[in-house]
Amino acid sequence: MDDDLDLLTGAARAAGEIGLRFAENGAQSWDKPGGAGPVTEADLAVDMLLAERLRTARPGYGWLSEESTDGPARLASDRVFIVDPIDGTREFIGGGRAWAHALAVVEHGRVIAAAIHLPRLDKLYAAAAGRGATLNGRPIRVTARTELTGAHVLAAKPSYDAHNWRGAVPELSRAYRPSLAYRLSLVAEGRYDAMMTLRDSWEWDVAAGELILREAGAQVSDRRAGPLRFNNPVPKVNGVVAAGPVLHAALTGALAE
Repeated sequence: MDDDLDLLTGAARAAGEIGLRFAENGAQSWDKPGGAGPVTEADLAVDMLLAERLRTARPGYGWLSEESTDGPARLASDRVFIVDPIDGTREFIGGGRAWAHALAVVEHGRVIAAAIHLPRLDKLYAAAAGRGATLNGRPIRVTARTELTGAHVLAAKPSYDAHNWRGAVPELSRAYRPSLAYRLSLVAEGRYDAMMTLRDSWEWDVAAGELILREAGAQVSDRRAGPLRFNNPVPKVNGVVAAGPVLHAALTGALAE
């Protein structure tokens, strides 16, 4: 596991060098088929680097990436890499800073090593199962907030639609970041109290941040308060809610079934 974490953090830093080079020099972009969102030369270059570096180092591991063709072979693997070459591609295209490289190793459905790197912000979040979470090598911890009213929450606007809640929408301090991996990391860091996304979410956006949050003391679940499992045949989870344990219970308890 420690070796896997070292492998992930080294690969994340190498991905950052490629991402920064394209960010400075420009990258062509186009829309994926079927309304799947934009992609750039940088996404593909980072994906190629990660595939070569990680799969060469661990040839027995399965592979799931947003920018690679998926197939059933990974389902038979005990361990699987789950990566998002650039999370926040629209932010990247627009010249913003809050885009990330998200890398994880999953064993039998559970994340055991993870790294999220935001090269323009000089942030590298990392975690290994049972060994805590760090930001640039320093331990991080979620906030101890327990009260839902007034909590600082990262979520997109549709999450606050009335139909998502059992009663009145709670009075929350609302914020947003375009990269889902970054939202997860900011809660792990204690910058925000909680995050939620209530729609189906791709595993590559979530897997690395899920472990970083757990190792920082958070409770992490799907929108129904169920556990997150990864390397599913259809690589999605039913939303994500994350916060300290007491606040998490309050937040999921307020959400509609």
